[in-house]
Amino acid sequence: MNNSKDKVLSMLGLATRSRNVVSGGFATQQAVKSGKAYLVIIAEDASDNTRKKYSNMCEFYQVPCACYGTKEVLGHAMGKEERTTLAVTDGGFADSIQKHLLDSK
Repeated sequence: MNNSKDKVLSMLGLATRSRNVVSGGFATQQAVKSGKAYLVIIAEDASDNTRKKYSNMCEFYQVPCACYGTKEVLGHAMGKEERTTLAVTDGGFADSIQKHLLDSK
């Protein structure tokens, strides 16, 4: 794993501990629809249907969306079980994570 990937995961961990991340399908959907989500991350091993659903929703509500990591990796970064989707609810964390996501490509 390169340095930028580590940074994305550590930023997710910090955002989680500061209660600026919601995870799971329903919570992510609520955050997007209520305008609280600044960034949505979908696990790369999520089903095509899940990826399409959240990508379309994010496009409609104009929320940045990225596919990153596996369900296991995302869950581990948050100190939880596997997570397929999550929403970052703080603009600063979202900007920082997006910057590191671009660096990791």
